[in-house]
Amino acid sequence: MRPALSDYQHVASGKVREIYRVDDRHLLFVATDRISAYDYILDSEIPDKGRILTAMSVFFFDHLQVPHHLAGAPDDARIPEEVLGRALVVRQLDMLPVEAVARGYLTGSGLIDYQKTGSVCGIPLPPGLVEASRFAEPLFTPATKAELGEHDVNITFDDVVGLIGAERAEQLKERTLQTYSRGAEHALSKGIIVADTKFEFGVDGSGELVLADEVFTPDSSRYWRADDYTEGVVQNSFDKQFVRNWLTGPESGWDRHGDQAPPPLPADIVEATRARYIEAYERISGLRFDDWIGGRL
Repeated sequence: MRPALSDYQHVASGKVREIYRVDDRHLLFVATDRISAYDYILDSEIPDKGRILTAMSVFFFDHLQVPHHLAGAPDDARIPEEVLGRALVVRQLDMLPVEAVARGYLTGSGLIDYQKTGSVCGIPLPPGLVEASRFAEPLFTPATKAELGEHDVNITFDDVVGLIGAERAEQLKERTLQTYSRGAEHALSKGIIVADTKFEFGVDGSGELVLADEVFTPDSSRYWRADDYTEGVVQNSFDKQFVRNWLTGPESGWDRHGDQAPPPLPADIVEATRARYIEAYERISGLRFDDWIGGRL
């Protein structure tokens, strides 16, 4: 018989995940259907989103074949029935205080940084780049880990050295770029460009660098359609950028730079977001989302 969620101690809440203690060495990561944008948790939820994020992460943890934090199968007996399909048992790690971001294309905060300084996270770039320009080589563009409600801030590699030391910083950079390149190559073979993505890494008891949290999900990555990619314009995306675009567009009536929380998402935006997340999972994994494990939180 499976345990109940209430049998576990709740230890932390994030924008999307709830974390529970399983035992002295393991945690239960539960992905909810919450969605965040511009450092707000929106009132609207995206049905099945937590299951999609979990399914995508499981696929890539297996595909990438790098040390990761999973400590059981998606149907592990330690996972309560009520969150089956959206929860994973993971190893507890000493998490690094750095968001490990890899960028293959110029967009988002990277574009803003480039327009102001000609660089991204202190990395000089050639002149004349525009929205969605592809870099000659992927960039390691780290960021701070902000508290809930705060904004991640891009930092330089020297800042990372100051936080975790030179040897670990070099290892983190190399692992981030290798992992991004491997995952992006697979996605491109399925017709999807991974413009950028964010990883989190921790260190286990033996000192090994371990990939943790979520990986290559539509929440942590920018997914673009390869068949209609056009440099210089905002791309058609499968990811959370679709929600951001609606929030900052004229229809929402929301002022991103004001002090009011974003409005609820219309039903058609909720459904379109869900459909895009599912399409990304099915195209990249080659699996049917309907075959994934059930469960709602």
